[in-house]
Amino acid sequence: MNERQHEWLKVPEVAEVLRIARSRAYELVASGEIPAVRIGRSVRVSRKELDRWVEGQRYFDVAGR
Repeated sequence: MNERQHEWLKVPEVAEVLRIARSRAYELVASGEIPAVRIGRSVRVSRKELDRWVEGQRYFDVAGR
């Protein structure tokens, strides 16, 4: 099993991955746009779900179709 499948990211790490402002990452998580879970007082985002979310955000088809 791939270790990345079970990787849980903190919101600042999500911001780094997406190369967006940390405040914007918190907004996307708080609005529910980026799927996240609360574990105690911590908020975590599954890397696998983040990757799926990014794929769903495609603005256009890369192949030009």
